[in-house]
Amino acid sequence: MNDYLLSLVLGIVEGVTEFLPVSSTAHLRIAESLLHISLSDGYWKMYSIVIQLGAILCLPVYFRGRIAKLLSTFPDGERGDRNILTHPLGLTIVAFVVTAVPSFLLTKVIGKNLESLYVMGVALLIGGIVMWVVDAAKATWEKAGAGAAGSPIRTWRMEDMSLGQSVWIGACQILSAVFPGTSRSMSTIAGGQLVGMSRAAALEFSFFLSMPTMIVATGYTLWKSLRGKGENPIGVSQLTSHEWVVLAIGFVVSFIVAYASVAWFMAWVRRRGFAPFAVYRIVVGIAVLAFAASLAG
Repeated sequence: MNDYLLSLVLGIVEGVTEFLPVSSTAHLRIAESLLHISLSDGYWKMYSIVIQLGAILCLPVYFRGRIAKLLSTFPDGERGDRNILTHPLGLTIVAFVVTAVPSFLLTKVIGKNLESLYVMGVALLIGGIVMWVVDAAKATWEKAGAGAAGSPIRTWRMEDMSLGQSVWIGACQILSAVFPGTSRSMSTIAGGQLVGMSRAAALEFSFFLSMPTMIVATGYTLWKSLRGKGENPIGVSQLTSHEWVVLAIGFVVSFIVAYASVAWFMAWVRRRGFAPFAVYRIVVGIAVLAFAASLAG
């Protein structure tokens, strides 16, 4: 396949899946396997990081109004009952730290799992089942809305989150770092629902937590690669004009497609929930395990 067309396809795959609870990492690895792209090639390894960064950078643009409002109320909050730690921005940083420290210490384990289709298949399958069960258990209360007697949902807006919920969600996100295929979105959304958050509140916090987590993670990995300190490093001076164009196509396409995906996903979840994504994960997880078995066999 022509490199430009290949970059277009991979940019679309990354943009569509980065923020849906289906694991962009697993989908990229599957696409790369089907398209016979070698991850031992330093350039394509770096390419995967760059297009992921392109998708992530759509979030500050999409949520620019929301971010501006939160900054204007920091640290006291809208009602004046918050502080540096319990303001939504503070809670985001707390969850980020809870995720980042263990993930950094487990870098070698994460790197090994990134190459395993078996790990991704199992993570997709189990994550789909967990998401389906959790969302189904909360569906009736979501329809009843805020104020329904006996509702286990007590946090309907990100502004009403507690410090404990933030720490819990950060801990849940570690699973997605260690076991690719789990999905950051799935782990943070399902984790949030388990501790009394609505779909919308859990989803929005998931997006906000993605910003520092993924910008730091992908930025650090890219820096190591370009500085020649990571696995399969490649220096900027080694890139040809052709390779720069291929990178640019993937980056721009992933940014645009991810922006559209976030807008669509926010609207979908408020109306219909996560069940279709859970079913999709289960089906893809089984398919990945079958594909991995065929490669091994």
